[in-house]
Amino acid sequence: MKVCAAHVLVEDRVHRPDIYPTLDPDACETEHRSMDMGNQHPSISRLQEIQREVKNIEQQVVGFSGLSDDKNYKRLERILTKQLFEIDSVDTEGKGDIQQARKRAAQETERLLKELEQNANHPHRIEIQNIFKEAQALVKEKIVPFYSGGNCVTDEFEEGIQDVILRLTRVKTGGKISLRKARYHTLTKICAVQEIIEDCVKKQPSLPLSEDAHPSVAKINSVMCEVNKARGTLIALLMGVDSTETCRHLSCVLSGLIADLDALDVCGRTEIRNYRREVVEDINKLLKYLDLEEEADSTHAFDLGQNHSILKIEKVLKRMREIKNELLQAQTPPELYLSSKTELQGLIGQLDEVSLEKNPCIREARRRAVIEVQTLITYLDLKEALEKRRLFPCEETPPNKAVWGVLGNLSEIQGEVLSFGGNRTDKNYIRLEELLTKQLLALDAVDPQGEEKCKASRKQAVKLAQNILSYLDLKSDEWEY
Repeated sequence: MKVCAAHVLVEDRVHRPDIYPTLDPDACETEHRSMDMGNQHPSISRLQEIQREVKNIEQQVVGFSGLSDDKNYKRLERILTKQLFEIDSVDTEGKGDIQQARKRAAQETERLLKELEQNANHPHRIEIQNIFKEAQALVKEKIVPFYSGGNCVTDEFEEGIQDVILRLTRVKTGGKISLRKARYHTLTKICAVQEIIEDCVKKQPSLPLSEDAHPSVAKINSVMCEVNKARGTLIALLMGVDSTETCRHLSCVLSGLIADLDALDVCGRTEIRNYRREVVEDINKLLKYLDLEEEADSTHAFDLGQNHSILKIEKVLKRMREIKNELLQAQTPPELYLSSKTELQGLIGQLDEVSLEKNPCIREARRRAVIEVQTLITYLDLKEALEKRRLFPCEETPPNKAVWGVLGNLSEIQGEVLSFGGNRTDKNYIRLEELLTKQLLALDAVDPQGEEKCKASRKQAVKLAQNILSYLDLKSDEWEY
């Protein structure tokens, strides 16, 4: 029987390791892959090269947070379309494996094109843009005239911009990177405008020095006037209401003003040096605002998942849910009421200490967390009151008894609402909403018969039912920071 030479070689490697070195499986696999690539059909190699190029821009597509008329959108669309043409031009020579490879490459490129289009035209992305346009209109109407020598900033503007910020924080992102970036960038610009205006309105010049005090004072005053103009320009740039200026040019102008101030000889005059320092600090603040968008992209500040304040809020919510589950599942819940309430009050204190970092999304996350904890405390208060009434019964008028009956129903419904974890399309949401509406109608039907105590009780019960409804809405609105 003939023995294959390769078989002998394998046998020798197994039984005589002293002669043959140990084979490295990874090295073999690399060598095997290299051989495969060397033998690969040129069309397959070209398709793989195109796929690598497409893969290189995938994260840019996934994270695209602009609109379809943005330069970056057109750039990405142009690159992907070009790759589709490249894929289409690959000759398959009628071979099935090449045809399949070409089809897969085309499908992946088309998927990214579709995702790019969806990111730019997502309903919530359009919602963000529409809210931003409202802020633009406010700035055009109230702020541009202010920096052109018009009237002072009005309460109407401050209230309007605050309403815009609040609505932006509540735009749902569903965890989608592009939406989170769009919301964050928009909020960053509007909050910067709000801060610039607040700082300007509240700031009282500490040293309105007379120009007779020193020749340098006239130059500092002149620079300060330029800084005020730059504020108006910066606001217009951030809000996209000025097409004649660029961030780069404004940065050069502000840096030039700092250089002018540094060149001044203040002759050791402390008050003049302090005056100059204040103006330099103002300029540096404005320069910092110019870097906002670049900083947001480079630091992933839009992703609050690892933010220290958010982590602290999540820790509080986790403990709150543990307490809630203990209460809802306990055989004898009254025994837990006092200790639970004490701990929940402590959690409220922890939330009060959370740093908002001037971030409206963190503020909204904290607000919601406070509502979550406070709702559980309210639930315990009602449970305690109902338990006390059961243990120490007393004579009651029919209207008062009717109100307590509704409160008993509300307690049961509130327990279900606390456990609810769906959205507004769920049947259970509709059922709970209907139950709460029925309790409100039942309270409306109660006639206090002039009894002040009953009037107050009914009023409190109505407020409780409305709060439970609001809490149900909050739990089901799918908001995410």
